[in-house]
Amino acid sequence: MSPPLPLSSMLLALACCTSSALAFDGYYQTKTPYAPQQDPATYAAPPAGFQPIFTQLVARHGARGLTGMKGDAALYAMWQQAAAQDALTPLGRELGPDILALMQANALLGHGVAGIDKPGYGNLTQTGIEEHRQLAVRLLARLPTLFAQVEQDAATAPRQLVTIHSGVDRARDSARFFTQSLLEYAPALAPLLTLPPAPAPYPQGRTPAVQPILQVDGVNRFLLYAHKLAPQTDFVADRANPYSATYAASQAYQHYIRTKRLDTLMTPPARQPAAAAHARQVLERLFTPAFLAQFNGGATSYADTGSYTFTSADGKLTRSMTGNGKTVIRSVNAAAMKLYELYAIAAGMRHEVKADFSRYMPADNARYYASVADHEDFYKKGPSTTDSGGVTWRFAVALREDFFREVDALAAGDLRHAAKLRFTHAEMIIPLASAMGLQQALPPETSYSHADSPWRGQSVSPLAANMQWDVYRNDTGQLIVRLLYNEKETPFKPACDAARIAPGSVFYDYAGLKACYGHVAAR
Repeated sequence: MSPPLPLSSMLLALACCTSSALAFDGYYQTKTPYAPQQDPATYAAPPAGFQPIFTQLVARHGARGLTGMKGDAALYAMWQQAAAQDALTPLGRELGPDILALMQANALLGHGVAGIDKPGYGNLTQTGIEEHRQLAVRLLARLPTLFAQVEQDAATAPRQLVTIHSGVDRARDSARFFTQSLLEYAPALAPLLTLPPAPAPYPQGRTPAVQPILQVDGVNRFLLYAHKLAPQTDFVADRANPYSATYAASQAYQHYIRTKRLDTLMTPPARQPAAAAHARQVLERLFTPAFLAQFNGGATSYADTGSYTFTSADGKLTRSMTGNGKTVIRSVNAAAMKLYELYAIAAGMRHEVKADFSRYMPADNARYYASVADHEDFYKKGPSTTDSGGVTWRFAVALREDFFREVDALAAGDLRHAAKLRFTHAEMIIPLASAMGLQQALPPETSYSHADSPWRGQSVSPLAANMQWDVYRNDTGQLIVRLLYNEKETPFKPACDAARIAPGSVFYDYAGLKACYGHVAAR
């Protein structure tokens, strides 16, 4: 075995990795595979006299498979019926085997991959693993003096690299592959990696009493899974508890996403003539018009009710699965949208599935369905409307405050943490962008549209989306901060412009930045 690569020599070894990114041509919305949004060579140098002392990030998990056998099985059932009726076009006949190949890849996803504990739907793909490995590589390459100093001080004044995640497999595994990559290039950091205890005990104060569920070290659902906090696992009775507001905001959000008001905001695209036109354009390339006409009147539907058995190429894993019938296709619009979802997820599964789903989803139609998904996500996960009271993002305020608390500790002279690494989901990255003031709500009388709004899922939260704060200090103790959003130098909210250390600078005086965002309570 060759000796570990010295950190001082790392930049040469990483040169090939930091300057290139895979190009993905298509319209995949939040399923867009990750690419850094700025060439690191163009990053601004910190002002003279400032040295990096800390960095922190929150990152979405990497590219994954489908989360369950749902729309794929329903669409395959539709294809089977069309095949039985001889209602397929030549291109349509190729769709069924490709859907089945995608289903098999998802059912076996992660088999034989070191670090994936349970193969199946929802796991990271090879693209997703590599996204986080390279994200770690670029972090090291961006701040070599910070990590060299951390290594140098490891024996005498050790600092921690704190790692937390949501507890969901794909977020936990993203954390694992990220930190493994760090240690490949900087093995001396290994003793400094720290998984803090999960917040406990929760649920608390339930009546009748419920036995608290203890999460494993490194899990923090209140920061990284706050969109789905549940009474069975996360109930907070004491209003003085620092997570009480987060729990309440999570419950308010989960109520909101079931309301008629949200449905009214989200559904306009489906009611427009363009919806039916695009569905016909997509599906009539695959199915005969007579077959599609069977949807008229609601007499025909297709559900994920089939049973399937898949075996890996090496014969070591066989999985049998049966659909639960809860995903139902009742219209041509729904069928086309399900096909778009397969097209989008396949973009991050190119190592596992050779099928080219862009054959079934022409670019103009893919662009349309991405715009529909953006419309829905803007109101369901994004900034929504100015009269919504921030219901779509207030549960992410605790995550925002956690960033400030880390820098507060530095300002108070507590240097125990050299980095904080957090791994989560799109449902937290998107609200965090709103909580940070990086995305703006619309007046209730103005409907979201691609033509009038720059908000795009592919840029707000692609797979492996991330926000990073690099913190620098000078000899007088002044702290300055730079925000990278998807590795692009990004301004904080416009109201904080006065905190820039100079007009147009990407570096912000921390004291001014904190004052701009308001008081951040200590915990």
